[in-house]
Amino acid sequence: MITLYHAPRSRSSRFIWLLEELDVPYEIKVVSIRRGDGSGARDPHNPHPHGKVPAITHGGTQVFESSAIALYLTDAFPATGLGPRIGDLKRGAYLTWLAYYSGVLEPAFVSKVMKVEVPAGTAGWVGSDEATAHVGTALATGAYLLGERFTAVDVIYGSTFAFFLGGPMLPESQPLRDYVKRCTARPAYQRAAAKDAG
Repeated sequence: MITLYHAPRSRSSRFIWLLEELDVPYEIKVVSIRRGDGSGARDPHNPHPHGKVPAITHGGTQVFESSAIALYLTDAFPATGLGPRIGDLKRGAYLTWLAYYSGVLEPAFVSKVMKVEVPAGTAGWVGSDEATAHVGTALATGAYLLGERFTAVDVIYGSTFAFFLGGPMLPESQPLRDYVKRCTARPAYQRAAAKDAG
């Protein structure tokens, strides 16, 4: 049994979606987290070392951070094809998009929120406009980030863009709007959204 440590309307919401896509047994343990508005508190029942979400446990194994959880789950449950297996040439792109999310896209968004200028040429990431443009270029050649194949990277990126698109973080873009629509139309997304809403 997989246990997802979850705080509603947070980064862990995407893993309800991924677990629904994988169609495997799981349970949700709701935990409190510190929120950006100062509300909430660190929960002693949350195994994440910094009291954040997402985190999962599975058969005595603990995994945290979105990209790591996505890779772990799709490797542990390969039958759905939500993550290319070792030996599949698409795996390189899959791993790249997972790393790009945590190493470039999310830092770019956080920098924008905090109004911190990204040091040109020295930071490991770029500004949010440049990062988002890169994603848009990839989506110009296929319905999803790996072309016509929906994978766990689309759960991570699709959920992020669904949350931010049209706001100050992510200006409206028809290609991204179409991508979000394709992702959020999936039945597993709809089931996950209902569970996240309580």
